[in-house]
Amino acid sequence: MLLHLLFSLSLVLTFIENGNAGITSAFVRTQWPSVDIPLANEVFAVPKGYNAPQQVHITQGDYDGKAVIISWITPDEPGSSQVRYGLSEGKYDFTAEGTVTNYTFYNYKSGYIHQCLVTGLQYDTKYYYEIGKGDSARKFWFETPPEVDPDASYKFGIIGDLGQTYNSLCTLQHYMQSGAKSVLFVGDLSYADRYEYNDVGVRWDTWGRFVEQSAAYQPWIWSAGNHEIEFFPNMGEVVPFKSFLYRYPTPYQASRSSNPLWYAIRRASAHIIVLSSYSPFVKYTPQWHWLKQELKNVNREKTPWLIVLMHVPIYNSNEAHFMEGESMRSVFERWFIKHRVDVIFAGHVHAYERSYRISNIHYNVSGGDAYPVPDKTAPIYITVGDGGNQEGLASRFRDPQPDYSAFREASYGHSTLEIKNRTHAFYHWNRNDDGNKVTTDSFTLHNQYWGSARRRRKLNKNHLHSVISERPSTARF
Repeated sequence: MLLHLLFSLSLVLTFIENGNAGITSAFVRTQWPSVDIPLANEVFAVPKGYNAPQQVHITQGDYDGKAVIISWITPDEPGSSQVRYGLSEGKYDFTAEGTVTNYTFYNYKSGYIHQCLVTGLQYDTKYYYEIGKGDSARKFWFETPPEVDPDASYKFGIIGDLGQTYNSLCTLQHYMQSGAKSVLFVGDLSYADRYEYNDVGVRWDTWGRFVEQSAAYQPWIWSAGNHEIEFFPNMGEVVPFKSFLYRYPTPYQASRSSNPLWYAIRRASAHIIVLSSYSPFVKYTPQWHWLKQELKNVNREKTPWLIVLMHVPIYNSNEAHFMEGESMRSVFERWFIKHRVDVIFAGHVHAYERSYRISNIHYNVSGGDAYPVPDKTAPIYITVGDGGNQEGLASRFRDPQPDYSAFREASYGHSTLEIKNRTHAFYHWNRNDDGNKVTTDSFTLHNQYWGSARRRRKLNKNHLHSVISERPSTARF
């Protein structure tokens, strides 16, 4: 019996050493049509009343979570840019005045875009707010995060490449059941750039009304993707990110960034850095200078969790967009390791993938390791470009699965990261299983700064169940 067990174990280890360290899920999703929801669908309904505010969304408005930026659009005339807010529903003891603007894209003229910074908020408090006038006024609420503290617990949702299909709706509804308090959005919002002429603007409007069911009640932390660039010389539109920058403000000045596309915030026990994959980032560029300084500003005694958002993944084993993140990896990976970033979330690839803790910082043109190697000081890289947009799934993974890849599946879904204290957080990726929410990949994340006695999984010594089972993995990192 013992001899038989040893023989079986030797076969398994041989299998592992030949490069099959991670799991490629055997799940095959039934392909719902990846088409945008028709304009007449109720999820795009225009609020009742003349000039009623629509496309309401909020984001963090300062560095530490005591302010929000509330944005909305009035379609017919500018109206009021005032936000009335307070601690009780219907009782608004405070007011804040915002600004209003609009823009054109080809022959499309946007509605009147209102943005109002509400400051001086109390931590861990529910606020009720009202915008608009008379019978067209609309009421919402939001909750502020706990005070910045190393043991402040908080639950984030992570969504990328959402779009506005029925698959997108499934993702959004599943996320709203998760209990998460804010969204870390890793780029590619509306996919309006897949349309032409005036329809580009129309599809920005529909997407704004689509996500309002969540984004009006909790902050979405925005990062921009390639579908926000909207470079259309044939339409006379050559200013990149025009629609995005008008519609989705960020608190970039609070972190002394010179551009809304890259910035940082602190929220509860997390320090979140947002990078722009489609802005210059090589040495001596503004984004490079800013990130170098911002990483020095991180205080792991106060915010132990260091999270980075970007659109293009640095590590990706899908045929789609393979190696597109290599240039950013070569510039920033060494910094991520030096500062012990905990996790990096990206989108772009329309599938899900999680890496082990690995790095490729030793390679150069004359020597060093030519492949990624295990590195306990490196972040975990997670690709969540699986929100549900009309381009469909990226179902072609490279074979064999690289040793740096821990789990991968071509499905739609969303993730949550639940920070418990300064040392531990729980991560879940939730598959949209043909319309049903299924927790498919999960693990306990140990903090890189405060964690101790961490059990590290080596690439060539994976757990047996990773080889003999296609079941979802539950691990500790």
